[in-house]
Amino acid sequence: MKRTILLIGIVVAFAAANAQEPQKEAFNSSDLTTVYPFPSLPYAYDALATFVDKETMEIHYTKHYKAYYTKFLAALSGSGFEGKPLPELFASASKLAPALKNNAGGYFNHKLFWEVMSPMGGGEPTGKLLASINEAFGSFDSFAKQFEAAANGVFGSGWAWLAVDKAGKLFITSTSNQDNTLMDIAPRFGVPILALDVWEHAYYLRYQNRRSDYVSLFWKVVNWPAVEQKMTDAVSSEVI
Repeated sequence: MKRTILLIGIVVAFAAANAQEPQKEAFNSSDLTTVYPFPSLPYAYDALATFVDKETMEIHYTKHYKAYYTKFLAALSGSGFEGKPLPELFASASKLAPALKNNAGGYFNHKLFWEVMSPMGGGEPTGKLLASINEAFGSFDSFAKQFEAAANGVFGSGWAWLAVDKAGKLFITSTSNQDNTLMDIAPRFGVPILALDVWEHAYYLRYQNRRSDYVSLFWKVVNWPAVEQKMTDAVSSEVI
């Protein structure tokens, strides 16, 4: 009888302790599209015709980019990384499953690429951005040549980047596939503020194997005010 009473007391105490302990709410996978939305293209498919044709842009955005996004959400669900900011996710890139790393990169990299182009873009930067470029590279022309060399030098598929390092200084680098400079596997860490996609699907319909022509025309559509704002945000962020 005493043993029965003792057991009942233990069960009641355990239940009471559990009732008082706050329960962690599981991340609802239906929230993923809210945390990681699929952004609208900020211009018409033919708006950047001086750089890329309408058909390429439409296929790039609706097929390639949408596929990265869909696969990213699928790989993210149940991974334990749901809801985390992308910079935090990329900081663990070396530990991520390939499907999650690659598609998260594809989602982020393209989003940045769309944002740093505009039908009203082109020319040269001004203000703080130009001053930072001159400080880091000597002149805009020198910067442009180094950036083009990085883009043309990617073997196979990848990206060219202008990024901000931990000291707030600009640097140019490139990455393979869908890697980026926020990943812990990047050749050099920094917050990317300008991106150029040099996967063949980004240019092949118009340029075929002439990647250098595609790269040299990129300057006609760069949205320099957006790039400068990204530089300002990078310097003031907690990422670097």
